[in-house]
Amino acid sequence: MSRVVLAMSGGVDSSVAAWLLRSSGHDVTGVFMRHGPPDVTASLPNSAGPPSNSGKPSGCSAADAADARRIAERLQIPFYVLNFENQFERIIDYFVDQYMAGRTPNPCILCNTWLKFGKLFDYADSIGADYVATGHYARLVRQNDGQIALLRGVDSTKDQAYALFGIDRRALPRVRFPVGERRKEEIRRIAAEQGFAVAGKRDSQEICFVPDQNHARFVRLRRPDLQTSGEVVTTDGTVVGRHDGFERFTVGQRKGLGIAMGEPYYVVRIEPLARRVVLGRREELARHELTAGEANWLIDPPEEPFRAAVKIRYRSRAVDATITPLAPSRFHVAFDEPRHGVAPGQAAVCFAGDRVLGGGWIE
Repeated sequence: MSRVVLAMSGGVDSSVAAWLLRSSGHDVTGVFMRHGPPDVTASLPNSAGPPSNSGKPSGCSAADAADARRIAERLQIPFYVLNFENQFERIIDYFVDQYMAGRTPNPCILCNTWLKFGKLFDYADSIGADYVATGHYARLVRQNDGQIALLRGVDSTKDQAYALFGIDRRALPRVRFPVGERRKEEIRRIAAEQGFAVAGKRDSQEICFVPDQNHARFVRLRRPDLQTSGEVVTTDGTVVGRHDGFERFTVGQRKGLGIAMGEPYYVVRIEPLARRVVLGRREELARHELTAGEANWLIDPPEEPFRAAVKIRYRSRAVDATITPLAPSRFHVAFDEPRHGVAPGQAAVCFAGDRVLGGGWIE
């Protein structure tokens, strides 16, 4: 019998993942990864109040931890709350520092890389577990050459493979994605059939440590002494207004610019040293190439140019491109068609069909 440590968020996906693993005969230990201050999820009793509102999204609150505990009790599996507050501070600092550098961060990818498939393996090793599992919509398939390939989830509307490119390739044989072979409606149906109170709980689609999703305010609270206000200019240098902080903007943004231009304008560039936000028309947002660093490859690191489909944001489509390695940890992407909204700080992830080849951070 294999022993599996399962990250349980209190949502429907990880709850059904627990049921699927247990039904398959695995020895499952559920863990909730506490990110916030001690009073958020500390000292949860066995019956920590009523179930959370099924309409609210899952995340990392005390109510989510209580939901996860209830599922574990129902399935009669051990359940623990792990304190990752100190480690999570590193992710928060990264998030804030990226905005201060005029970049657009993706903390969820780093949470997967550093915590769920990093620190959680340390815990799994400490209790002698064979595998680490999560409720991500992705698949792992052994290839003819014996390599483990990371593939998109069967449900293309929920696929999360893009956000998993940073997993250490050596860890893939010890990872399990129980829900990746199923569609979301089936997962909810199983949850309802099992009587899970979280069957109708909404998915969390925002950053868990910014509860009101006001990223700029969160950044300002963390860095109150920094001056980030400045000019808003067009690509020809014409000053068209002022802004109260460049952390309010991201490349590709059209709404919420605070300036009436008479026609659609987009953020095409952020210049943090000059504290300037540069606007342009959609055609000025187009990019035919990018360079990415801090690459992580889930295949043998490429040494020659190759063809792949490249995705530049979680919700964007992957488009065909030529990828040229510049060094083991950097690569250049030349797109077959221009891409709009190529934002420094986001991930560029390479696919061959459904398979994730690797990726890096857009420079």
